[in-house]
Amino acid sequence: MTDKPLVAILGPTAIGKSALGLQLAQEFRGEIVSADSRQVYRGMDIGTAKPTAAEQQLVPHHLIDLVDPDEPFTLAEYQHLAYATIAHIHARGNVPFLVGGTGLYVRAVLEGLSIPRVAPNPERRAELEREDAPILYARLQRSDPLAASKIEPRNKRRIIRALEVCEAAGKPISALQTLNAPNYRVLRIGLTMPRDQIYERIDARVDQMIADGLIEEVRALLAHGYSADLPAMSGLGYRQIATYLNGKCARDEAIRVLKRDTRRFVHHQYSWFRLDDPRIQWYNLAEPCDIEIHALVARFLTPP
Repeated sequence: MTDKPLVAILGPTAIGKSALGLQLAQEFRGEIVSADSRQVYRGMDIGTAKPTAAEQQLVPHHLIDLVDPDEPFTLAEYQHLAYATIAHIHARGNVPFLVGGTGLYVRAVLEGLSIPRVAPNPERRAELEREDAPILYARLQRSDPLAASKIEPRNKRRIIRALEVCEAAGKPISALQTLNAPNYRVLRIGLTMPRDQIYERIDARVDQMIADGLIEEVRALLAHGYSADLPAMSGLGYRQIATYLNGKCARDEAIRVLKRDTRRFVHHQYSWFRLDDPRIQWYNLAEPCDIEIHALVARFLTPP
């Protein structure tokens, strides 16, 4: 077993992962490795709750602003970059803090998910795109129920990829995703709180994003030529606000749907970060726990 540590801060959106990661990284000479599938895109700052310039001055942040919204970025690329980044942080004598709510990204790093080597098929993807997400999801449930259980039913991009791999490989994508965990000492810290309180935080966060200029951010992306159909624009906030800006719904309705969809996303995240997972040290942020979390990290980072 290696003595190289990795601290992962997990949990649903709007729970406070980034704030805790920043605090701990400052205290324990850490650097933050983002595990957010939308923060990789340049120009998408408000809707992804990307760390501010001031926060990035306090602690080094990695794996944000990697590609433009119309550039492809795969899970395999993320995993490769994450491992290289973590190695560089260790080489500097610092502690990597993996922080984010994209369950597949977290799993790719912590569990060494083996990603199927099936090249994208643009023609087949275009065919599948013409079908509605519920129909595609039902097809995936029949062909690979395990993979379907890990994919949010409205995430058309991931559903299509799973079907694409199943068809090309002749076997379920879940059967191809073997695990080869990296040789780190891992501390998993999970953050949670009663669901109604998470929903209150989500509503407040969305309101703050609107006040900070989310609508203007999405308008600028569309004006730059980034289509609302791009995978990057399918993320929470961008999809709903683009619908409003394209004249398909009222402003207040777009905000209402954004809050609703974010609450639904929390339910999906808990299928990745399970409260009964014995590997995760869970903390209820509705109760005072800062001192306990800091003590846990200090013990973990102190050589035996």
